Amino acid sequence: METRTAQRTERIYVDGEWLETGETIPVSDLADGGTFANVAAAGPAEARNALAAAHEVKSTMRQTTVVERAEWCEAIAEGLREREEELAEIIVREAGKPISSARGEVGSAAERFDRAAEEARNIVSKGEFREGSTAGHEGWQAIVKHEPIGSVLCITPYNYPLATTALQVAPALAAGNSVLLKPASKTPISAAILAEVIADVDGIPEGAFNFVPGEASVIGDILTGDDRINAIAMTGSSGAGKHVANESGMVNLHMELGGNAPAIVFDDADLEEVAGACTSGSLKYAGQRCSAVSRVLVEESVHDDLVERIDYNMSTWQAGDLFDEDTAFGPLISEDQAEWVEELVEDAVEKGADLVRGGTREAPDGVPDELGSQFFEPTLLANVPHDARIVDEEQFGPVAVVTTFEGREEALEIANGSDLALDAAVFTSDYNRAMDVAERVDAGGVRINGAPSHGLGDVPFGGNKDSGIGREGLDASIHEMMRKKSIVL
Repeated sequence: METRTAQRTERIYVDGEWLETGETIPVSDLADGGTFANVAAAGPAEARNALAAAHEVKSTMRQTTVVERAEWCEAIAEGLREREEELAEIIVREAGKPISSARGEVGSAAERFDRAAEEARNIVSKGEFREGSTAGHEGWQAIVKHEPIGSVLCITPYNYPLATTALQVAPALAAGNSVLLKPASKTPISAAILAEVIADVDGIPEGAFNFVPGEASVIGDILTGDDRINAIAMTGSSGAGKHVANESGMVNLHMELGGNAPAIVFDDADLEEVAGACTSGSLKYAGQRCSAVSRVLVEESVHDDLVERIDYNMSTWQAGDLFDEDTAFGPLISEDQAEWVEELVEDAVEKGADLVRGGTREAPDGVPDELGSQFFEPTLLANVPHDARIVDEEQFGPVAVVTTFEGREEALEIANGSDLALDAAVFTSDYNRAMDVAERVDAGGVRINGAPSHGLGDVPFGGNKDSGIGREGLDASIHEMMRKKSIVL
């Protein structure tokens, strides 16, 4: 792909109008360095105007049909596909994601709008008929139908700036709600293009979709604390999620938060398969994924063998030019994030972990000097003590953490010791053991003999403990974004 420096300025979109504001947010270019774009920053006034617009259009949205809304979603999907190369380049630059992954993200986002259209048709066509079945209610008849919940605030993360945004916005619109989209300030440009696509779709009422990028410290509490919001869909850190929950009041919270996924490996597992899954699970997008394999818990008898295999697999993962089709990963999202990963690795080594490879912030040749401090080498830690912080805390970096256990009970004790409980994996050839551990590990989702993956969202996913509230996915999210009404005849 021939690259170019995309110099652009994006506006906010409120009540059907594109608006400029007095402040802008610069967006760093994680491929070539510098700033490649600016986006208008919504302030308190713009946030309140967006809230008013979304609230005002609720009654209009409730009168739309599922056929209309499905057609909107399909048109949005087509619009995203028409701008695939532009969007892929933007994701490379703003998120630091290799071009092959960026293209895949655009395709996933488009497919999520198509699938949301299908799911909405399916849900609305399956209302319920009930009859009274208790004394005094003989002869009662009722229709139970789905209706939009109202206004949905979508708060999206930096790591999948288009795909996760689609996973929130698509079901919200398909269900007949008005939407306010607050993207991550580090990666708002792909969301701005989505806003352009939505604005070009015929029939969507003004105010039904509002794009309000801005600093969380300026508009976050205004948006989350307003009682005109009926549901909040959020993907982010556990700390940010707790803050939103404290501010939001009586709304439907739909949150996927931090992860620290354990891969529990027993001595009868296929270690070659385990090594491949755990290497990819740890290093994909430099580990900046909530579903990343953050710690590998392995029976002591096969620890050294597995470490050797992971080390070999890691040697093939190379950082480089993000527009090179063969590049495996790029920089972390910020220097602060690189410093956090470094802090956790140093703590583990100080407590006795073996540093098998990596462990330093080293950039590949040709990287602009200003981005050098954001790279972290693929890192493998072995024999990690159980009291190392990296065993229980979310790292969001390209680090495979291998620690040992003796027996099933200790494995579960380690796995369940974290405050985070989003995903887990179990590797064993023993079906009964796999099912027993999968049922007892505290996680919203467990993969057997494979790394955690959420895919398009056809299977519900979400976290326990500090990892979230509710379950996401196309069908699951639409249900969360609708409410039931019983009409007694």
